[in-house]
Amino acid sequence: MTEHGYMWIYLIFFLIPLARIIPRLVRKWRKKDGNTFTENQFIPNNSRIEQRQESFERQESFERPKTKEMQVLGELNKGVKDFNKIQKNLDIDNKILENILKDLEEQGLMKIIKKKGFSGIKIELYPTDKGFKRYYR
Repeated sequence: MTEHGYMWIYLIFFLIPLARIIPRLVRKWRKKDGNTFTENQFIPNNSRIEQRQESFERQESFERPKTKEMQVLGELNKGVKDFNKIQKNLDIDNKILENILKDLEEQGLMKIIKKKGFSGIKIELYPTDKGFKRYYR
């Protein structure tokens, strides 16, 4: 069949891949039976569930800012830097958003940074410390 010196080739090409495939197949068959679960796997941790419920209740009590200006400032504080993304998230008209951003810049609550790149000028909007404090007070 083969010469005596080349038997190792068969080991590499056939037995090693089988050694990786067979344990996967065995795990798959065991999962079908459903008997492979450990005892501690499905014991609920009640303290974690209670913490999640409390945090969810606190989130419900937090109201969205009432003025459009504060909503825009909130988006800036969340890290949204692009005009189009702010407009999409808040569903605001172009002119209204433009006026709000001008007002925020005049009040010192926001700064505009222009970046030059290969594709042209990119404008990014950032809240200032004053804007951050005003939103979260």
